[in-house]
Amino acid sequence: MPLSAGSGPAFLSVVPARRPATRAGRRRLATSVLARHDHLDDLRVRLFARARRLSQRWARQSSQRPPSPAETLAYALDCTRRAVLLADTLRQRGNDFLDYEATGQPPLLAFDYEVLIDGRQLPRPVNYCLVRIVPPDGVEVDETKRPYLIIDPRAGHGAGIGGFKQESQVGVALQAGNPVYFAVFYPEPEPGQTLACVAAAQLRFVREVAARHPRSPKPALVGNCQGGWAVMALAAVDPGIAGPVVLNGAPLSYWAGVRGRDPMRYLGGLAGGSWPSYLLGDLGHGHFDGAWLVQNFEGLNPANTVWTKYYRVFRGGEEEARRFLDFEKWWGGFVQLTADEMRGIVDDLFVGNKLATGGIPLGRGQTLDLRRVRSPVVVFCSQGDNITPPQQALNWIADTYSCTREIKAHGQTIVYIIHADAGHLGIFVSGSVVRREFSQIAGTLANIEALPPGLYELTITDTHIDEHGVQQYDVSLHEREIEDILAHDDSREDERAFHIVAAVSELNGRVYDLFVSPWVRQGASALSAWWMKELHPLRVQRRAWSDLNPWLWWVPVARERLGEGPEVGEANPWLSWETALSDVVEAGFDTVRDVRDAMLETLFHSIYGALDALGAGDRLAKARLFSAGGAEDVAALALAAMTEGGVREAVVRMLLLLMKAGGSVRRETLAYVQSQLREAHVFQELDAEALRALLVMQSTIVAYDPARALETLPALLPTPELRADALRVLRAVLPATALARPQLQAAMEQFRETLGEQPASPA
Repeated sequence: MPLSAGSGPAFLSVVPARRPATRAGRRRLATSVLARHDHLDDLRVRLFARARRLSQRWARQSSQRPPSPAETLAYALDCTRRAVLLADTLRQRGNDFLDYEATGQPPLLAFDYEVLIDGRQLPRPVNYCLVRIVPPDGVEVDETKRPYLIIDPRAGHGAGIGGFKQESQVGVALQAGNPVYFAVFYPEPEPGQTLACVAAAQLRFVREVAARHPRSPKPALVGNCQGGWAVMALAAVDPGIAGPVVLNGAPLSYWAGVRGRDPMRYLGGLAGGSWPSYLLGDLGHGHFDGAWLVQNFEGLNPANTVWTKYYRVFRGGEEEARRFLDFEKWWGGFVQLTADEMRGIVDDLFVGNKLATGGIPLGRGQTLDLRRVRSPVVVFCSQGDNITPPQQALNWIADTYSCTREIKAHGQTIVYIIHADAGHLGIFVSGSVVRREFSQIAGTLANIEALPPGLYELTITDTHIDEHGVQQYDVSLHEREIEDILAHDDSREDERAFHIVAAVSELNGRVYDLFVSPWVRQGASALSAWWMKELHPLRVQRRAWSDLNPWLWWVPVARERLGEGPEVGEANPWLSWETALSDVVEAGFDTVRDVRDAMLETLFHSIYGALDALGAGDRLAKARLFSAGGAEDVAALALAAMTEGGVREAVVRMLLLLMKAGGSVRRETLAYVQSQLREAHVFQELDAEALRALLVMQSTIVAYDPARALETLPALLPTPELRADALRVLRAVLPATALARPQLQAAMEQFRETLGEQPASPA
């Protein structure tokens, strides 16, 4: 049964005794209570559904035939062999961890590379460096093609996830013949290193890549996770520095999320803000240990952390063990950040959410404004990502622009693609994702760069497998509105409480800095920081399962003695019981996680949601609204010049009206139109920048007043000869199949009527 109002004494104990001051406040307070009750109802439904699935599975399992003695013996031997393999795999993981630390934790790239710029030698030293990926044997790179610069996240792990294996982002770019560069980093930061120093170094890296390829298009910047906000910041600070920007699982709107699904965003508020990161930085003697971030990530999915990833090795054998060791080497390569870096990340990004709202100062009275980005932006996210859900990857668009007309007025092109179920790490390391999504994104960048300004969704559909056994895809771009972005969110009303969290965090941070930090820093030393780092549970776990532990002497001996043996067939009933038991254990951990997350979410809204309902967040929310000025002035100038131009303006405007009528365009059609447009006689004198300016102007006109954009076509083409020339060019740049759609046929008929063209005779 749904929870009733009488079941909330814990909530009533949090709310002040006095009634809300306004009717709107009382209404928000009541809505907040009901929303929390609905959330607990959803939890109850999920738990009952999970229990029903398990009971049905167990019933089917119980109806199977009993195993024979031979099957029991075979399973026992196989199970022992697999248990020893798992133990030895964990031992190898510990040894790999020790060896990796001893070698200085170099980047885990599956490709050779050469260092071009060592950030430790820059005037403002940082632990980053720019490397060039050396193409493997048999791979030819065209130096005139667009270079790629990949920036990995520094979120507790080492560098290299974008080139972790041959089938990766680096591999896709190399196979296409593009030069590839990588911004890697060392495990220890330089003294006094800040986010501003890192940004200055990365800006230097981008300029170096562009300078090395003067005859190529501008470099494409690929940002993975936290590397995404880094490349967006670079593109905003220097708008002309780069070509397309690709954001993979990058959180730019940190407060966003769906109720009941994204608990990580509540942790800062429940901890009282960002002061715990200050404390860890002080205890670390000016360094923040990235292992704490990794531990937070592991806590999101305890089933995988404690059980599932180990069971996969137990069940999968040698191949799964190799995959496990490769990934764990990167996952356990913990790096350090300076306390100042971590403070900036937490205050400005995680808790403050200042990136999307223009609140990060740049000096001289300026702030970081994402509307200054002129490079096309491609956002890749996934519904299965519990670290960067689609709302956090996409809602910055709604924060930065009030509508798609404003996007067009600013000359911006934004394309997004949403995967159905890939996890956060799967976005970077999954072979299927690299083959399907990233390869198609990379193959469409040139078309996206020439795309008219606006908001688009990129969709990929499997079509057929060619004669070489390669999967072929159909790629289309669909024009979208801001409302389509917000449709992936249940509501943005719950983000109001985070304004209060930011204010509380700022207050607690000042209290900590004044009254606690001086004493902590006096008690901390380099030795105590070293001990705290070495005794972190994740490091202790790996050292305990390594050759440092003398009690594991028997593991390699048993592994060698047991050797290889016959695998148990899937028909063995014991193997089926094993899988069923694993499902029960995993479901148990998932249930504990869901209950924990529901309790945290309810507690968060009981505190901050109640304060917001009572009006505490009204003034804070208004003070943080992003100013959306500038677009109307640009639109007014464009509309004033609606009747100015000639054949070029008319052809581009009609193409935009056709795209608006169709709603979507296939990649092949777009590529054909773009190539034919460059060859048309009226466009041959235009360079890329002039053509882009023409697209921005005409797309703004079509976006703000499509009816007059059509009506004023005769003013652009005052003579019959010009009108005939424009229609002739329009038909020449369109493929024969483009006008098969009824919407486009109707639009073409409108053009003919507006321009007064007589229909052709039947002869």
